[in-house]
Amino acid sequence: MSKYPQRLVGGAALMLAVATAATSQAADPIQLNRGDRIVFLGDSITQGGDRPGGYVSIIRSTLGEKHSESGIEVIGAGISGNKVPDLQRRVDKDVIARKPTIVVIYIGINDVWHGETDPARGTSPEKYQAGLKEVIGKCQAAGARVLLCTPSVIGEKPAGANSLDAKLDQYSDLSRQVAKELNVPVCDLRQAFLDYLQTHNPDQQEKGILTGDRVHLNAAGNKFVAETILRSLGA
Repeated sequence: MSKYPQRLVGGAALMLAVATAATSQAADPIQLNRGDRIVFLGDSITQGGDRPGGYVSIIRSTLGEKHSESGIEVIGAGISGNKVPDLQRRVDKDVIARKPTIVVIYIGINDVWHGETDPARGTSPEKYQAGLKEVIGKCQAAGARVLLCTPSVIGEKPAGANSLDAKLDQYSDLSRQVAKELNVPVCDLRQAFLDYLQTHNPDQQEKGILTGDRVHLNAAGNKFVAETILRSLGA
């Protein structure tokens, strides 16, 4: 299938940031085919993304409106509070059982965030990396192509000013390493957010640019994520 046309998402600056970030993320994006079934696997960001105005819903409506004849199905499989070990426990039931041809994994925020005050509630780097490999491996063994997203932000202050930035960078690097090892493309949401906020958050706001509460996407954030993922899907 040919690449889909670009969809405007509310402002030239936002579009430019999405285009620049997506270009650097995926040299060989997944190309969508007729009849694809895409499952979005993740946490509360993805669960919220399946509601009206959310990034999963935007992707579903964009593909449906522009290419209704392609029969592409979009399924949300996000659960609030999920970390990588939760995905390991439910990937068979919530993803593989649905027979996807593409799985988009957007995870990592809670693996970092939940360990902020109690390390036992987070996910160790070793378990994070091994867990991602297991989840991706199961999807690939079931015949699905995988797009792995890096975790985005916990706080929107630019230039590494948020308390968990260093750890998010570490876990994003782990995601990139896993993707390289398993030969899956990366949608680098972490870098996309950092690039955008560096330019568009001059007042060093902690939230309110792409998130409503430092983590969960507001309207602009959902559009930003939808556009970035669509580009990583060749759309």
